[in-house]
Amino acid sequence: MTDAHRGPSPMPEALKGLDIAPSVLDLVGRTPMVRLRKVEPHIATPVVAKLETTNPGGSVKDRAAVAMIDAAEADGSLQPGGVIVEPTSGNTGVGLAVVAAQRGYRCIFVCTDKVAPEKVALLRAYGAEVVVCPVAVAPDDPRSYYRTAERLRSETPGAYSPNQYGNPTNPQAHYETTGPEIWAQTEGRITHFVAGAGTGGTVTGVGRYLKEQDPGIQVVIADPPESVYVGGDGRPYLVEGIGEDFWPSTYDPGVVDRGIPITDAESFAMARRVARREGLLIGGSGGTAVAGAFAVAAELDAAGRSEESLVVTLIPDSGRGYLSRVFDDEWMAQMGFLPQAPGPGTVSSLVDGEFVFVRPDDTVAAARQCMDLAGLRAVPVCKGEMPLAAAQVVGSVAQDGLLAVDGNAKVSAAIEPPLPAVGIGEPVGRIAELLARADLLAGPEAVVVYDRGRPVATLGPDAIGDS
Repeated sequence: MTDAHRGPSPMPEALKGLDIAPSVLDLVGRTPMVRLRKVEPHIATPVVAKLETTNPGGSVKDRAAVAMIDAAEADGSLQPGGVIVEPTSGNTGVGLAVVAAQRGYRCIFVCTDKVAPEKVALLRAYGAEVVVCPVAVAPDDPRSYYRTAERLRSETPGAYSPNQYGNPTNPQAHYETTGPEIWAQTEGRITHFVAGAGTGGTVTGVGRYLKEQDPGIQVVIADPPESVYVGGDGRPYLVEGIGEDFWPSTYDPGVVDRGIPITDAESFAMARRVARREGLLIGGSGGTAVAGAFAVAAELDAAGRSEESLVVTLIPDSGRGYLSRVFDDEWMAQMGFLPQAPGPGTVSSLVDGEFVFVRPDDTVAAARQCMDLAGLRAVPVCKGEMPLAAAQVVGSVAQDGLLAVDGNAKVSAAIEPPLPAVGIGEPVGRIAELLARADLLAGPEAVVVYDRGRPVATLGPDAIGDS
């Protein structure tokens, strides 16, 4: 392990005065802005995007990562040869890994299984160790990514956790850099700032700075409807990196004027539209932010305020980390997101409005009875109450697998991998194809139907018998 480098990056005399950065860390920030003209061409109010995708690590999280490590080095919390341990959905981890690579630290990151596999692979590409935890557990569950990170930090000598959800340096980084950049780039003409909120650091730091320059600027959060930031209850959703099920101390509600709920379906559709109409490959949370920004712009149009308004939104990361999900037609179809017209010949014609499932704490005897009543040989195992989200489908149980388990035991003792997924707008033949594939592999004998990311039905072979 090399000694950690601290402070400004050195520059050899021969390179001083040239347009060459001393290190990759000196490239963080000063990101460009671009007008989005073709996404919603009928809207007159200008919408401008701050492209945080151009940071070295590819996301807005690079800013906070550098600032938090600088602060930890300054106060002695992180010593040379130390280990950075952090729960992260991916982007903060990448930012921290970039800093660690420059300064000689080891990294251990804890992610949920909701995170796209590209993000996990990316973290490992930087040399980080990654631990993946289930998303559909309570924050205080020992398996949650918060608790797992706490355990790893306590067990690892020299460990330091930046704690992005409680570190005041996180919003301060945006107060000192992102906010001033937006103000300068728009020459103070910005009237509305729209962004998603994860830790709340970006919207808090940027919002605080902008309101100090002009108290009339409106700060708007665009987040999943389930997020507490827009009045939700914290239920799981599919968009990554934004939304929360608790209130981080890095979030200051006093700088936020309103919240706009944007669904998974709206977020993913907008991300794909921005890629295909603007030539900008953005992530799902970027789609959330853009959808929220154009919702605000449409209101300004309707109020006759288009000429006096300038809406700025922030694109937190690139779509390259979501190629197997948001930009994969098969995944989008399986989750019921693609705009396929439901009707005869599609899976929707088989859905009767009832979703059959069992919970991990149900008894095996109750699961057997549930399957018998529904005429199914396998059912999904889900956590939570209806309407459920895809992330709350945690596995499945099958009749054959329950035979050797005591009837009084809990379903969690016999849980198997999740059932195959099929979208509500896909052809009926897709179910037969999945069941045939599962049969060949001695897999489950049912599928789960999804509509816009939510499970809505459990179907077995009998459901397609006459189709």
